[in-house]
Amino acid sequence: MNKTAIKNFAIWARNKLIADIQYRTGLMGITADGIKDPLPQSTGTMEFYDIGTSEPYAISGDAIPQRKKLVEVIRKKENDSNYATAYKYILEEVAYTWFNRLIAIRFMEVNDYLPSHIRVLSSESGKIEPDLVTTPFDAELAFTHAEEETVLRLKNENKLDELFRLLFIKQCNALNEILPALFEKTSDYTELLLNLSVVDREGVVYHLTHDIPEQDFDITHLDEDGNPTGQVEIIGWLYQYYNTEPKNAAFAKNGKITKEEIPAVTQLFTPDWIVRYMVENSLGRIFIDKRKEQGVFADGRCLDEMSWDEIEAKRISNEEEIAGQMGWKYYLPEAAQAKEVRQQLSEIQKQSEYKDVRDIKIIDPCMGSGHILVYAFDVLMQMYENDGYSQRDAAQCILKHNLFGLDIDERAAQLAYFAVMMKARQYDRRIFSRGIQPHVYAITESNDIDAYTRDYFTNNDPQLKAALDSIINDLRDAKEYGSILTVAPVDFAALYARMDEVQNDISLYRESALNSILPLIRVAEVMAQHYDVVVTNPPYRGINDVEVKLQNFVKEKYPSSCSDLSTVFMEKCSYLTKKSGYYSMINIPVWMSLASYADLRAKMLNNENIVNMLHLGRGMFGSDYGTTAFVISSRNVDDYKGLYRKFFEKQGAVEPEETKRKKFFIGTKDYITNQSLYSLLPNKIIAYWVTQSFAEAFEADSNVSTYATVFEGLKTRDKNRFLRFWFEVASKKWVPYAKGGAFRRWYGNNEYVVNWGENGDEVRNFKKSSGANFKHYFEPTITYTAMTMSAFTGRFISHQIFGGGGGGITATSKIEYLLAFVNSAPFNYIISAMKSTVNFEVGQIGKVPVLFGNSMTQEKVKSLTKENVMLSETDWDSYEYSWDFQRHPLVRLRIAGAYAWGDKPPVMHLSSAYNAWKLECDGRFEKLKANEEELNRIFIDIYGLQDELTPEVADKDVTVHRIFDTKDDVPESMQGSSYVRTKRDEVVSLLSYAVGCMFGRYSPDRQGLIFAGGDFDSVYWKFKGQAALNEQGDPIEGGYAGISLANYHYPKFHDAENWEDATSLSYEPDADGVIPITDEEYLEDDIVSRLCDWLKAVYGADTLEENLDFIAGALGGKGNSSREIIRNYFLKDFFKDHCKTYQKRPIYWLFDSGKQNGFKALIYLHRYTPDTIGNLRVDYLHKMQRVYESEINRMQDMIDHSTNAREIAASTKRKEKLQKQLKECRNYDEMIAHLALSRIELDLDDGVKVNYEKIQTASDGKKYAVLAKI
Repeated sequence: MNKTAIKNFAIWARNKLIADIQYRTGLMGITADGIKDPLPQSTGTMEFYDIGTSEPYAISGDAIPQRKKLVEVIRKKENDSNYATAYKYILEEVAYTWFNRLIAIRFMEVNDYLPSHIRVLSSESGKIEPDLVTTPFDAELAFTHAEEETVLRLKNENKLDELFRLLFIKQCNALNEILPALFEKTSDYTELLLNLSVVDREGVVYHLTHDIPEQDFDITHLDEDGNPTGQVEIIGWLYQYYNTEPKNAAFAKNGKITKEEIPAVTQLFTPDWIVRYMVENSLGRIFIDKRKEQGVFADGRCLDEMSWDEIEAKRISNEEEIAGQMGWKYYLPEAAQAKEVRQQLSEIQKQSEYKDVRDIKIIDPCMGSGHILVYAFDVLMQMYENDGYSQRDAAQCILKHNLFGLDIDERAAQLAYFAVMMKARQYDRRIFSRGIQPHVYAITESNDIDAYTRDYFTNNDPQLKAALDSIINDLRDAKEYGSILTVAPVDFAALYARMDEVQNDISLYRESALNSILPLIRVAEVMAQHYDVVVTNPPYRGINDVEVKLQNFVKEKYPSSCSDLSTVFMEKCSYLTKKSGYYSMINIPVWMSLASYADLRAKMLNNENIVNMLHLGRGMFGSDYGTTAFVISSRNVDDYKGLYRKFFEKQGAVEPEETKRKKFFIGTKDYITNQSLYSLLPNKIIAYWVTQSFAEAFEADSNVSTYATVFEGLKTRDKNRFLRFWFEVASKKWVPYAKGGAFRRWYGNNEYVVNWGENGDEVRNFKKSSGANFKHYFEPTITYTAMTMSAFTGRFISHQIFGGGGGGITATSKIEYLLAFVNSAPFNYIISAMKSTVNFEVGQIGKVPVLFGNSMTQEKVKSLTKENVMLSETDWDSYEYSWDFQRHPLVRLRIAGAYAWGDKPPVMHLSSAYNAWKLECDGRFEKLKANEEELNRIFIDIYGLQDELTPEVADKDVTVHRIFDTKDDVPESMQGSSYVRTKRDEVVSLLSYAVGCMFGRYSPDRQGLIFAGGDFDSVYWKFKGQAALNEQGDPIEGGYAGISLANYHYPKFHDAENWEDATSLSYEPDADGVIPITDEEYLEDDIVSRLCDWLKAVYGADTLEENLDFIAGALGGKGNSSREIIRNYFLKDFFKDHCKTYQKRPIYWLFDSGKQNGFKALIYLHRYTPDTIGNLRVDYLHKMQRVYESEINRMQDMIDHSTNAREIAASTKRKEKLQKQLKECRNYDEMIAHLALSRIELDLDDGVKVNYEKIQTASDGKKYAVLAKI
C-alpha cells in the first residue's frame, strides 16, 4: 500500500474540496464575512446574489430551499459558538461528506461491489470519461422522463461535468437503499455545494483515480508473496491523513481543545499487526479457551503420571497449534500457571464459555474508521466456519449478533459502517439486498428532541415514557462526552416495538421520531450492554487540554483515571466487559506507574488479571510518548502469572513501528510475572520485570524519604523574568539555581541563577510560581534531572536553590551514601521499574528502599563518593561555563614538558600542554569509571541483584571528559557520549579564554573570574603612558612632557592603595574594550595581533610560531599561513563557537557590517557603557573606512602603473573587493550613527536576550541590525 500517495491525496483533496465548496457558497452570498440577503429583484422562483461581477448570480428550483436550509444550519451552529466557527464547520462537514462518498464508491467500483457493476469514477478501459457517463442507462438507476431527457441533452452538448454531477448524485441516492448510514439522501445543502469534475485533471476525481494505485483498493490483488495488496483498511488511512492539517492546527493553537476538534486530535490509525494482536488475544482467546485442554492427555498418560510442568507445556503447545491452524500469528498462549491457579481458571472458563458463537458480543467503543471491527469480522468468520456455518450465513449473523461499534465522530462512524459492510460483502455477495445493517453508530445526543416528538412516541405509555426519558437524560450532551457516558438499561424491546408502529404510522411527527429517537435508542442500547470482548485504540489527550465541561465530567465520574482520556477508557472498557470476558487496548503506559493512577491499578489488580502485554516503547505513532498493548481478563485469580514482552532496552528509545513488528517474533525480552508481586511495590506499580527479592526490598523499614526530603523545588513559571545564566548578570540578587540539565553524575550542570532579591519575595509573590517557601534551600542537596530519557543522575550541590527541570534530595545525614546510591545501577534498576514516562517523580524517588551494608562498607561508599564528586567537579571547573573556572588547563599545564637553560625562562609548548591535559583527562576518566563500578558492586551485593545486574559502566556513560585528536580517533565505546572533546575543541576553548584575557574578564596573572561587571578601573589600574591615574582620571604625580599624546592602558591590577605597590601584569587587557577583526593585517591591535601578544606573554616569544602552528593545525580551515587560518577562524567561526559555549547568550558581542566582512569588532557585554558604540564608530569603523580608501587608491596606482598583466588583474580584483567593503562600511556607519547618538543604557539584570535587542534599538524605537545574529 502506497501510504505516501494516500497521504498526499487525502491532504490535498480536503483543501481542494473546501476551496470548491467555499467558491459555491460565495456565489450564493455566503462567505466567511457573513450571509447576504437576496437582491431586491429576486422572486419566489429565482434569487439573485451580488458577487461583484456585472451580472448577479442566480439560483432557482431546488437550490432555493437548499440554500435556505444551509443558512438555517449555519445560524443554529452559530448559536453554539460564533459565525466564523459555524461557517468553517459547515465547510468541513460538506467536504468530508463528499470525501467519504467518493472514496467509498472508489472502493466499491474497483472491487465490483456496485449493484450495477458499472464504474462511477473511472473506466474499465482506462479512458478519463467514467463508464457511468458513457452508459448511464445501463446503471439500473431510476430516472424520470425529465431526467432521461436531461441526460441525453447533456451528452449531446458534451457537458460532461454537469452530466457527471447529476449521475453521481443519482448513484449516491441509489446507494442509500443498501448503505443508508453513509449515503443519506442528498436533496439538501450538501447536494447544492457539490462541485466535482471528471474532465479537470486538477480535480478530486482525477487525482483519486490516478494518484493512488488501483491495486491498493483491490482486495483480490496479490503481491509476489501472495499477500493481498488492497485492503478495506485503506479507508482508515485516507481518513487519518485527511485529518492531518486539522489535527496540526488544533495542536498548534493556544487554548482548550473543543468538542469539534477532539476527533481530529485524538485519531490515530492502529497498525494492522497491533489490531491482530488485540483481537486474536481477546476474541480469539475465547475460542481457544474452549479447546485448549483438548489432547493434553492424548499420549495415554493420566494426570498422576505427568508432572505439572509437562501438563502446562502441553496446554501451551495446544494453544499454539490451534492459533497456528487459524492463522493467528500474533496470538500468545497463556503463561504457565501453578496447579491451584489452573484449577480455578478451568472452573471459571467452564462456567463462562460460550455455547453458540452467536452469543458472543464484541465492541470497539472508539472505533474510528473500523479497523478493529473489520479484523474481528474475519476472526468471527473463522469461528462460525469452525462451527459449521456457511460464509453467507455467518456474515449475516455477525452483523446481527456479534459486532458493535461507537465513535464520537460521525465521519469516522460512516467509514467504519462502510468498512464493515464491505467486509460482509466479501463473504456474502447478496448482503446488500438482505436489508441487514450493522450495530455501528456515531454517538448521538438527545438535546434536540422536542417535547411533541417525545410525547408522540411514548403515546401516553408511562413505561415507554420512563424508558425514553432515561435515555434522553443519559445521552444529553453526548457529543461532548462520547462513549464514556454510562447509559442505564431499559426495556429496549418495548421501545423497538413502538418504533415498528411508528414506521407504519402517518403522523406529522413520524419522520421526526424516526430521524431523532430511533438513532438515540440504537446508540443507547449499544452503550447499555456488556460485552464478552472489548477492543479499542482510545483517544489520547490530557484532560487539562479539553474544555471545562468535559474536564469536570471526567473528574467526577472517573477520578481514578481522569488525567488522560486514554486511561479513562481503561475504566470504561473494564465496565463494558462481562465477568470473565476480555478487554484489550493499546494505550500510553503512564497508568503502569504514575502515583495518580494508583487507585486505577488497585481496582485492576483486585478484580482482573493481566493476561499479556506488549510493552512497545516509543515509535508506534512516530516520536510518541510510548505505548503498551495489553489483554486483561475481567476475573481475578490470586497468583496469576501474565506474559509480558518488552520491545526496548533503553527508556525513551524510538524505533519504527515495522521494527517493533519484526521484534514480536524475535527480539523481545519476555517476562512471566506473578501479578501478586505488584502488591509489594509502592502504589502497586506494574513493574513486570522485577524479581521477588527486588519486590521484597520495598518491605524494608527505610527508604529515601527516611533520610531525605525529596522535593520538586522552585518552579518560577516565568523563566524570562526570573532565570538567567550566571554569566549574564552582575547584581547580588541572583543566586545559584540548579534546574536539571544534561546527563551528568556527581557534580555540575551549575549554569543558572534565579532572582532571589529580598529573600525571594518577588518570585514568592508571583502567583503562578510554586515551591518558593521550601525551608531546605541552600542546604547540601542531591539535585537531579526530572525529565529525561536517560538514566537517573544525581549531582551534589550546596548553597543553591533547585527546581525547574530538576528536583532535589535534601539530606541532613547520609548524603554521600544517598548520592552514591542514586548514581548506582541498582537504583536505576529500581526507579526504572517505578516509572513509565520520561519523568522521575518525587513520590517514586522517595519510596525507593535504602539498604545499608556494614559500617566498613558505608565508610568505603562515603570515601568513593567524595572522590567522585571531586573528580567531576575538577572536570566541570576546567571550562569557562563554570562559575568556579580558574584558568584554562592549557595555560595551567604550560610548564608540562618545558625546559630551560641557565637563567633563561622555560620554553613552553602548547602541544606539550595539550598532551599533558589529555593524560590528565584520561586518568580522571579511568578513575571515575573504576569507582563507579566498585560502587555498583557494593550496591548489587547489598540488594541481592547479582542475577539481574552487572557492575560494569559503559565508557559512554562516564560523565567526565575525554579528549581525542580528531573525531575519527573516538573509539566505538565512546560513541554517543556527550563527554567527547577533540583537539579542536580544546584550542577553541583556549582562544575563548584568550579573548577573555584581552577584555580583562580573565588574566594569565591571576586565577578565576577577574571582571564581570561594575567599575573596570577599580579592578585594573588605568595609566596614561607611564603615569598612573586617580579616580578622576588625572595623573597621580603630575604630568610629563608628551603625556597628552600617550595612550591609555592597564599595566597593573588595582589591588593596592599605592599604584607602585599594585601587581604588575604580564598581559594587559584592551584599553577601550573594542577588539577589531579584520580580514587582513590592517591594524596593530586587531584580534590576531593581540593573540600573538597573549601567546608571547603566556608561553614565551621563543615558541610563538610553533604555538601558532599548533593552533592553526587544530582549527583547520583555509589559509596560506597559520596567522591567516587563525584570522579566518575569528572572521567566520569564533562567534558561532562562542554562542554554542554560552548557550545562545553570548557575552562577547560581534558588531558585523555584513557578508563582505567590511567591519567586525568584538565588545564585552560587562564592559559596555553608553559611549561604547560611539567609540567603536569613531576609533574603529571610521579608521577602517580610511584604510579601505587608502588601499583602493594603492590598488588603482598599481593598475595604472604596473606592466604585469597578472599583477593588474589581481589588483583589479582586490580593488573591487575593497570597494564593496567600503560601501558596506558606509551603509553600516549610517546605522551605527543612530545607535551611537542614542547612548543606550543596558541593565545586566535584564539578561542577554533583552539587552541584545535593546542595544540595536535607537531612541526613536527603530531597530538596526548591527550585531551578528545569534
